[in-house]
Amino acid sequence: MSFKIASSPHGHSQHSTSSMMRWVCYALVPGVLIQSYFFGFGVWFQIILAVTTALIAESACIIARDRPAMSALRDNTALVTAILLAISIPPLAPWWIIVIGTLFAIVVVKHVYGGMGQNLFNPAMAGYVLLLVSFPVQMTNWLPPSTIGEHSLTLWQTLHTILFEYTPAGYSVEQLRAGIDGVTMATPLDAIKTGLTQGFTLTEVYAKPQFSFLAGAGWQWVNLGFLIGGLLLIQQRIISWHIPVGLIAGLCVPAFFAYLFAPDLMAGPVVHALSGATMLGAFFIATDPVSAATSNRGRVIFGVLIGLLVFIIRSWGGYPDGVAFAVLLANMCVPIIDRYTRPTVYGHGERK
Repeated sequence: MSFKIASSPHGHSQHSTSSMMRWVCYALVPGVLIQSYFFGFGVWFQIILAVTTALIAESACIIARDRPAMSALRDNTALVTAILLAISIPPLAPWWIIVIGTLFAIVVVKHVYGGMGQNLFNPAMAGYVLLLVSFPVQMTNWLPPSTIGEHSLTLWQTLHTILFEYTPAGYSVEQLRAGIDGVTMATPLDAIKTGLTQGFTLTEVYAKPQFSFLAGAGWQWVNLGFLIGGLLLIQQRIISWHIPVGLIAGLCVPAFFAYLFAPDLMAGPVVHALSGATMLGAFFIATDPVSAATSNRGRVIFGVLIGLLVFIIRSWGGYPDGVAFAVLLANMCVPIIDRYTRPTVYGHGERK
């Protein structure tokens, strides 16, 4: 018998790391397809740019450490990081946005800490936060969903806008975001935060075209797509239910009571659950086996903490969503969570 020493993630699943990452990619397909339907071809261009950058950066870092690049690339972790970051940013963001974010995620967050299994923070979310803090204008230029938008871009127009920041006709992304009345359309979560700040009630905010019968127009279906993919991961035992359920409960339970006591000022649990990056964060980001808690009890606490932080940031923070910030803050708490939730080793209980 041989005793194999390896870095994390250490899972009890029969899947290899590369197989697990492939399943994550498969599970992302429903959400990505729905997202591209509502937000255009830019979703696919961002994925191509991110994956290309990630594979080059990963190869360079592995070669610099005197290891064979191909064997390291086969684990597909860089691929998943790139896709998660690409679908988190606006589809028409300039090409250099996703390149900078992906380089930071792979080179700094992953390899500076020692490579796969050694990173403290979720690489995709660390890259996203870097971009959001450094380039807030480009990172908040989301077009309205195609069902309510005034402009529809072709494949060539989309590529031209990503490469040069203008359409072939000379329109900027900011101009494309404006409706027929000249008013710029914000994302649903941003519309809620801005509307409440301006003194509107939620009923008045929900009357805007950004909202549908469940939550934000387009966004509700994107979240349901990622929910379907997440349930597939649980069914295949790629992830456990503890973190997603903990996160959704940590977000929706306080949202329910807040809505109960202040229905005109606080969004309800359905709006929170189907807006922004809730389902993507619950099933694909927070469940990162390296940066998440390890025990089942710890995973529930980890998920609840993220959900609660998302609710706090969305309700009183300066950013409309908050999933990325919540995940990174919870990542910092993982050592203390593991310390107090790790099962006692047999024969090493507390002395009486």
